[in-house]
Amino acid sequence: MNVKQASQKRMNMTERAEAMLKLHFPDFDHRCLWSRHDHQGFSTIPRTLPIVMQAIDAASKSHPAGHVLFCLWARSPDHPFLRIDNPAVFAAEAGFSGLRMVDTWRRRMKQLVALGFIKSKSGELGDFQYVLLLNPNMGLEHLHTQGGVQPSLYNRFIERLAEVGASSEIDQYHMLFPEPQAGVTAPPL
Repeated sequence: MNVKQASQKRMNMTERAEAMLKLHFPDFDHRCLWSRHDHQGFSTIPRTLPIVMQAIDAASKSHPAGHVLFCLWARSPDHPFLRIDNPAVFAAEAGFSGLRMVDTWRRRMKQLVALGFIKSKSGELGDFQYVLLLNPNMGLEHLHTQGGVQPSLYNRFIERLAEVGASSEIDQYHMLFPEPQAGVTAPPL
């Protein structure tokens, strides 16, 4: 499927959703609905992000970091680069509180770096002042190649990629990062 076909499919999906809205909620006041076309404060996120978050939480064991990644995406200005001037705000949005909330947030950010979902550079305001959001689909594929994703979760991910027309990103990952020779670990993203 090419980009034009995918665009037409998205439009059809939107049209179908609008038709279903009118059918099932015919009298609902549209002013109570949120639309990125009518309201400020939106960000574009990958449709696979919920599954990616589950994989991150599973890989990060008792210190789930998936929601931290979501909060970064929600703060992105429709661009993969973020400048974090106040880590306490990001920590609070990720659900952390108390005296150690920023430390907890930083540990989760380190996990996201180690798992290959973000890159970061330090600045005068801390270790994570500059953050680059990597393609989470490629991040999950990298995690899968390292044996870090449960088969059932990976299968759901692959199915969702196909649904949203992003299956080619897996091929792109393998072109960028060919399988390493025996005994050599694949490079992190």
